[in-house]
Amino acid sequence: MKVESQMASVEPTSSYVRYRVIFVCMLMAVLLYLDRFCISFAEVFIKDELGLSDEQIGLLLGSFFVSYALCQVPSGWFSDRFGARKMLTIYILMWSLFTALTGLATGFIMLLIFRLGFGLSQAGAYPTSANIVSKWMPLTERGFASSMVTVGGRIGGALAPVLTAFLIILFVPLTESSDLKTGDIMNPHGLATTFLERVEEKQEFETKIYDGLTSGDREYLKAAAADPNIEPGTAVESDFVTNLNSILQEQQLYDPADFEGFTLNQQAEQLLKVSPGELNVEQRSRLNRLLFEARYSADVRKVQGKGWRKMMMTYGLVGILIAGIFWWVIRDYPRAHPACSPEELELIERGRLESDKDHSKQIGGIPFKAIMKNQSLWLLSLSQFCTNVGWLFLVTWLPRFLDEAYQVPLEERGKMVTIALAVGWLGTLSGGKVTDWLMRRISLRWSRVLPIALSRFTAMAAYLVCLLDISPWTSVIMFSIVAFSTDFGSPAMWAFNQDIAGKHVGSVLGWGNMWGNLGAAVAPSLMIAVIGVEHHWNMAFVTCAIAFFIAGVASLFVDSSRKLVVEEEEGMLETA
Repeated sequence: MKVESQMASVEPTSSYVRYRVIFVCMLMAVLLYLDRFCISFAEVFIKDELGLSDEQIGLLLGSFFVSYALCQVPSGWFSDRFGARKMLTIYILMWSLFTALTGLATGFIMLLIFRLGFGLSQAGAYPTSANIVSKWMPLTERGFASSMVTVGGRIGGALAPVLTAFLIILFVPLTESSDLKTGDIMNPHGLATTFLERVEEKQEFETKIYDGLTSGDREYLKAAAADPNIEPGTAVESDFVTNLNSILQEQQLYDPADFEGFTLNQQAEQLLKVSPGELNVEQRSRLNRLLFEARYSADVRKVQGKGWRKMMMTYGLVGILIAGIFWWVIRDYPRAHPACSPEELELIERGRLESDKDHSKQIGGIPFKAIMKNQSLWLLSLSQFCTNVGWLFLVTWLPRFLDEAYQVPLEERGKMVTIALAVGWLGTLSGGKVTDWLMRRISLRWSRVLPIALSRFTAMAAYLVCLLDISPWTSVIMFSIVAFSTDFGSPAMWAFNQDIAGKHVGSVLGWGNMWGNLGAAVAPSLMIAVIGVEHHWNMAFVTCAIAFFIAGVASLFVDSSRKLVVEEEEGMLETA
């Protein structure tokens, strides 16, 4: 069935407030992912300074998804109940506060509490954004508007490593001392053992340092290598560190061949491009310190470790600015915005039910009963759960697969992963456009079903191709198809939730997001189980393909024409 002719195109209006509203939601999504992922790139400094174990770091990173997933529905309901403008402003301020507080943490328990609060605060971001899109965009523009918000998150995720590294370096300038301090050698036994082994192998970096050490320093290294229980911060270590600092300040120690396979700090890579004769004392000292850290990354505290706290506080302050912009631009619905013209208002509300235009009533409780009874919502939740199971391979195991299966060098490996994930941006934007195009030309239901289902089957096929004997770059093409397909269906998922939910968009989209994030939480353990200790990568590809197949089949039976049926007692309340 064709969509009505009056919805066939978006007519020009005398105001375009809706686009400003969507842009601000996109800006919010950039901040959302920037704050979410900055800790992943700062965790090495946090771990060193606070003396955390790998298990504790794993708990911190995973704790976010627990509170984030479980709070999706209630936080979405708060926005439906009390207004998107008020609640999302509060959410932005809350997660910005927890981001800033992370920079003040003094131990694991404080970090865990802040991380759980951070997940709780961010849970309402996308459900509330969907609420805004549903109220502000015509039916024929919902797909593209949703894709713009989603791609904002992708931009934030891409900016996170670059901007976080820049800020950490900025807050520990070259003029600040690069000297090691007593206690900065966190594992004297491990450092001494590896150092002496490399001296015996005549590696240039260690040999030059060893030649400059005193006999007492050499005895300290031998004693530390022989004693696994040696404590850091001893008086003998202090003498060793003093002499080591003198060597790191004065000598050119590096040979590029010594650093093949090492992950170098961004600042170290920049300083290595400078001719050795042009380096001043501060530059040479910082470069040598960073190279020393790269070769003993698990044993030496990082010179730029102090920068992570100021970085977190900076992001927190930026969040306050974004919250202010959001409050200034957004209104809960178009009729409440003074700049929205009658023509734009008529365009936005065209084709809607009268009940969706009426804002004289306020929603009641979370419509759990209606959600439970909606078969399409359950099917889409299953699709979201399985989609994340299949997609998470790209951001967790892909770098290791390229290393083990093809022995791809580190630098090229990073490029491959970046390319695969970046293609997802194109999927998001084109998926939104195609969803809207199908809406104008076929029917409401199939404009949502086809982008979701076909993209899932395409991702499944790409994983199955990975079972063949293909080249590294061919596999990257397949992984790029997976990323593109996953993101291609996201705008249609958002649009479906907006179609069926009426005034309960936040609760309904939160429900699906909850299941999607639970899929993300399950995926790492599932992959470890199927890959096994011998790393059977084909089993991972089969598992991901099955997950996408289930996601595609489930989405075929989704019907956005079947609205959420909310009973009066759990649905609407008269406003005062």
